[in-house]
Amino acid sequence: MIRVRGHIGAWPVDLTLELDAEDWTRLGAHWTAESAPPARPATDEQPLWQNALQLLREAGQMDGPQLLRQLVAMAGSEQAGKRLLVRMRHCEQIRVQAGADAAIYHWLG
Repeated sequence: MIRVRGHIGAWPVDLTLELDAEDWTRLGAHWTAESAPPARPATDEQPLWQNALQLLREAGQMDGPQLLRQLVAMAGSEQAGKRLLVRMRHCEQIRVQAGADAAIYHWLG
C-alpha cells in the first residue's frame, strides 16, 4: 500500500494505492528500465551518422522538420531519425538557430 498526502495547488490530497504482487513487479521493472543508463550509439551507426552530416553539408542549411523527415527516411525509423537530430544539435560542425516556426540547422564545416 502507498499513501500520498499533500496539496495540489490549494486542494488537499490524501490518496491510498493498493498494489498486489503483480503490480509491484511491473512497477519494479519500469523503475529499473527508467534508471538504466542510456544506451551508447552502436558502432554500426557511424556510417548513418556520416550520411546525416553529408545531407546537411550538401544542403548548407535546413529547417528542423524537413531535416527530421529526411533523417527518418534515411535511418528507417522515427526513433533513429530523432536520435540523429539530437546528435546534430550537439555537433560542433552544426549551428542551430531559432527560426520563426522551427529550428534551422546550419552546416559550419
